Amino acid sequence: MNQQRMAAKNLLKTSKGQIEGIIKMIDDDRYCVDISKQILAVQGLLKKSNLHILDQHIKSCVKSAILEGKGDEKIDEIINVLDKYIK
Repeated sequence: MNQQRMAAKNLLKTSKGQIEGIIKMIDDDRYCVDISKQILAVQGLLKKSNLHILDQHIKSCVKSAILEGKGDEKIDEIINVLDKYIK
């Protein structure tokens, strides 16, 4: 497993732990703003994890497709993901 995928996996594991903590916060009837802050923190981790995955994809799959003269489809995929990411 390459370094980008390992970093993404670690961020996802951290996110999972935080989500479990958020669920416990809800069960414990914790303050709503504190829960919201934790949700935002998890969203940040997920975005960072996605960035690692996309970085690895661009540097491997997209690069290979471009070198083979078949890059347009891969570039369109990335643009589609970025469009969703930006919204």
